[in-house]
Amino acid sequence: MRAALLTWYRAHKRDLPWRATRDSYRIWVSEIMLQQTRVGAVLEHYRLFLAAFPTAQALAAASEAEVLALWSGLGYYRRARMLHRAAKMVVEELAGAMPRTSEGLRALPGIGAYHVGRGGEHRVSVSR
Repeated sequence: MRAALLTWYRAHKRDLPWRATRDSYRIWVSEIMLQQTRVGAVLEHYRLFLAAFPTAQALAAASEAEVLALWSGLGYYRRARMLHRAAKMVVEELAGAMPRTSEGLRALPGIGAYHVGRGGEHRVSVSR
């Protein structure tokens, strides 16, 4: 069954920008944007958001109004506010580096056990 699923995936997978990167920040942004939102709605927002805020440092330095303006259209603005708060935490408390443990990820606003448990930690190269 696993082999059949992997074969199907390789033949039918969509070319999505967050699949082509190992950058923890970019993967994190995609994971937060994709919560309860269709992939098609996220694609352009992801590109524009990362053009404006290419790093956690850039996001942390932005005003909430700037973040919410680029989030407009994705809904669930609480996710944007929590991502912004988490970016400030990463910059101010973690010297700009994403946490490298499950516990560290869960300490960030907007990331809980569900996100980490469904593979978020593996996407951002975290050890247990």
